[in-house]
Amino acid sequence: MTTDPVALTAALIKCPSVTPEDGGALNLLETLLSDAGFICTRVERGGIGNLFARWGDKAHARSFGFNGHTDVVPLGDPADWTMPPFGAEIKSGIMYGRGATDMKSGVAAFAAAAVDFVRDTPPDGAVILAITGDEEGDATDGTVALLDWMTHQGEQMAVCLVGEPTCPDHMGQMIKIGRRGSMNAHFTVTGQQGHSAYPHRACNPMPAMARLMDRLSSHVLDEGTAHFDASTLAVVTIDTGNPATNVIPAQTRATLNIRFNDHHSGASLSDWLIAESAAIDADFGTSTEVQIKISGESFVTPPGPLSDLVARSVEAETGVVPELSTTGGTSDARFVKDHCPVVEFGLVGKTMHQIDERVEVAQIRQLKSIYTRILRDYFA
Repeated sequence: MTTDPVALTAALIKCPSVTPEDGGALNLLETLLSDAGFICTRVERGGIGNLFARWGDKAHARSFGFNGHTDVVPLGDPADWTMPPFGAEIKSGIMYGRGATDMKSGVAAFAAAAVDFVRDTPPDGAVILAITGDEEGDATDGTVALLDWMTHQGEQMAVCLVGEPTCPDHMGQMIKIGRRGSMNAHFTVTGQQGHSAYPHRACNPMPAMARLMDRLSSHVLDEGTAHFDASTLAVVTIDTGNPATNVIPAQTRATLNIRFNDHHSGASLSDWLIAESAAIDADFGTSTEVQIKISGESFVTPPGPLSDLVARSVEAETGVVPELSTTGGTSDARFVKDHCPVVEFGLVGKTMHQIDERVEVAQIRQLKSIYTRILRDYFA
């Protein structure tokens, strides 16, 4: 008897697990994995539920890990959906529902592959599944909590595959071997309020902010590196909230986002932002407060045995030679990379986070076959 990844995907979609709610998704997986002989542990932190499951000896050096999440983003307006967002209905070979792409199908595929693999060909080693309920939220009590718990318990993945959707257009197209870093910076420029007819009696923060944002966004951070495209900086908002045309405001705020490659670190970019702000203050007589949140540092797993293993399996099952890429946003691989070598491979991600999120049923089965081949070849 084989484990059907399509039925498992549907069952997971029917769990309304919008972060931080679990909706029963982890219970469903825990039951499946426990029945297959996995030792399961629920790791709770900060009101977030996570699941660690291991088959095999925890002291074994040969251990293959999968990482993924069962939480999903909010629906938006449910009235905009043409299919029930937690219905997992199938129409013309397409399954609809929140999490269908990101990433309940990926979790279902690697869980089904792991269960059938250890039942059919028990490996000389350990198979580990680290599944979180906090990837779409702040991500402070999800995979990070699992990895902290694993460290304290002496649990170790030798390598890890994150099952996020990685293919832009067609199945097998892309493997992620790294990710750019991401950081947000919030600026508050303070001057002195005054009458707009007497600007010399005020200190207007608006020109200072405009100059600062122009200097930052006009700066070329780099031209790219061996494995990464050029870093990017985007000003995403400038807010003053001044309804009066005859008042120079005392304060204005702005926010920017930087996606950076391995030419930089969060610390080096933070120092640059603070130095640029100080230079503007010196020119305009303003005072600028900078608050920075670094979501993750850039990283790369250099092409080698792990990416080769995944690429061979993808090509064997799809006929497509995958590209090794570091494009896209952040994922929990940014945390796993401190534990062991990690790459990402999953489905086509065109509809993730969209209204009527959906996945081709055939791709779910194909993904299970790829993951099964990866396990088989890793332990061969």
